[in-house]
Amino acid sequence: MTYRAEADALDAEILACIERRNVPDFDDLALRIFAHQLRYNRPYAAYCASLGVDLRNMPANWEAIPPVPAAAFKEAALCTFDPNDASLVFETSGTTQSLSGRHYMESPKLYDAALLAGFADAMLSDRREPLRYLHLVPNPAQRPHSSLGYMMKRVAQVYGDGQTGWYLHGDLIDVERFAADARAAIDNGVSVCVAGTAFAFVNLIDELRARRIEALPLPEGSRVMETGGFKGRARVVERSELYAELSRLFSLPQDRIVAEYGMTELTSQYYDDAARIKRAPPWLRARVVGANGKTLSDGVVGALVHVDLANRSSCNAIQTEDLGFAAPGGGIVLLGRTQGAELRGCSLDAEQLRALARA
Repeated sequence: MTYRAEADALDAEILACIERRNVPDFDDLALRIFAHQLRYNRPYAAYCASLGVDLRNMPANWEAIPPVPAAAFKEAALCTFDPNDASLVFETSGTTQSLSGRHYMESPKLYDAALLAGFADAMLSDRREPLRYLHLVPNPAQRPHSSLGYMMKRVAQVYGDGQTGWYLHGDLIDVERFAADARAAIDNGVSVCVAGTAFAFVNLIDELRARRIEALPLPEGSRVMETGGFKGRARVVERSELYAELSRLFSLPQDRIVAEYGMTELTSQYYDDAARIKRAPPWLRARVVGANGKTLSDGVVGALVHVDLANRSSCNAIQTEDLGFAAPGGGIVLLGRTQGAELRGCSLDAEQLRALARA
């Protein structure tokens, strides 16, 4: 079978799984995607070979697929095709000390399908009417390689009312325009979704308060999507405190504030459930690993490894620098990158688990 025929067949199978929200045999499909990546993703294949894994010595199941470190996306074009032919290129947030990583995608089909299905299921299950989207995330017109900006642009195009606002310019927020657009939605009774990074929300609250704007009571049915984003920031606010402030500002119950967790290196996203445990769609799975790469038991803190079937044209297994633990009954609790790092490999008692899940 040619590369094109094999890639198209796998994409069609993955798209069908996303559409029906069901993966009949996760192991089988994950291993076939992995074999495809061994054949065509040369840097990843070389990495796996260094670990003794190749097409003649395949893993037994999805948990044994060697995850590539997320940092490797800064070092090589990890894709199954010529990166010059990429339809989408997303960049990680780099600093002056660190180069940006790049995730090359052969086609937007898998990315669009995964993000739209995941968002609809987690954020819109109770909605039939479109929302108005007010974005405190990078504007793709200014940052075309932001995966978050692309995601929210597509969400607004498909699920929005046609009046989308973008207010983030670098680290600066156009607070006056945001407040004016929020008031227009309030006056017209239009439910909105405000999507933003945690750092942007903190700045928004500070700037509104400086202007003596203490409340923007959004219409019933409105919601907030928080996407993380304190990495590299001097100021960090506890999530419970931030959600209390957002609930007060927008007159929303806290269950209308949902945290999304995604990465540039992934195609799919996690979302909080009512207990603040992050849940994955059926085509995405996580495991928590110790220093030896072995899966840890529920409630034991370690590094997160994600296996994303929608990552067909790159690497479907990614090891992150994020710490967390598998929650009893399924899902993961994310602890961040540095805070709590000393807990790696340590078991937590039930009271600690509940406290961390609520944080």
